[in-house]
Amino acid sequence: MSNKSLHSALPAQAVIREVGLRDGLQSIQTLVSTAHKCEWIADAFDAGQREIEVGSFVPPRLLPQMADTAEVLAFARTLPGLKASVLVPNLKGAERAMEGGAHLMILPLSASHAHSLANLRKTPDEVVDEMKRIRAARDAAGSQTLIEGGVGTAFGCTIQGEVKTSEVLRLMQALLDAGADRVSLADTVGYADPHSVRELFEQALKIAGDQFCCGHFHDTRGLALANVYAALEVGVSRFDASLAGIGGCPHAPGASGNAASEDLAFMLQACGVKTGIHIEKLLALRAKVVGWLPGEPTHGALWRAGLPKTVQAATAAH
Repeated sequence: MSNKSLHSALPAQAVIREVGLRDGLQSIQTLVSTAHKCEWIADAFDAGQREIEVGSFVPPRLLPQMADTAEVLAFARTLPGLKASVLVPNLKGAERAMEGGAHLMILPLSASHAHSLANLRKTPDEVVDEMKRIRAARDAAGSQTLIEGGVGTAFGCTIQGEVKTSEVLRLMQALLDAGADRVSLADTVGYADPHSVRELFEQALKIAGDQFCCGHFHDTRGLALANVYAALEVGVSRFDASLAGIGGCPHAPGASGNAASEDLAFMLQACGVKTGIHIEKLLALRAKVVGWLPGEPTHGALWRAGLPKTVQAATAAH
């Protein structure tokens, strides 16, 4: 089989949703200023990114890194064509997201009972009940904010261990039944491998169809990009990623950062999947952001090796 026929099986386009400003920054000690966050968003927009998770509406005493989410969201909404999303743990957070005009709010649900209690202090089914309240409030307010139910620890959990596929799919269906506009699956702790991704995502697509929107992979064991490729092969075309691979999970010991946005953009474009991202601009932004995070762990390979000469012109043109 030729390379051309292999590539033709992949989606023609894919979206990288930048989550570094939320999933990345919430997992490190350094507090990034509101001005720097807004500069990050502006530069990412200039580099071609059109979906950015700008923060989360959680109590500042729990996550001081997210205390300025309302201000950051307000700035993001000034950029034409940018879809700004926020994470919301409950109805109160959802109300703030709607008040701020977020394009999308993501309610996280952990398929691991133990992780759910540690992370959200609720059982998975109690989170489903929260989704019902959020959907009712959204409809009553006439808000245009979309609701995504994100099912985490979908491939296993560092606290609980095994998370059954049947439970992941049950909870995904329950979120849709409770009023989620769309659902996504996350490998919160980096347990996934390409084979398990292909199997789970195929089943998820059978249940949710077009409402299954996104894959979220951590690079704990170096498989994030391989897992993205497996998801691409079954037709998924939106992925979360974090600039410089920053991130993790406070309640998932050993979970490293997300797939690095710049590495993912390079892989997709090298495979003929258009992203709209100018990689050299993204690498320049990476260098700037790393400068704001002295002493914090960062990841990724492209920044060290650079773009291959064989693809420099082609990737810069996308």
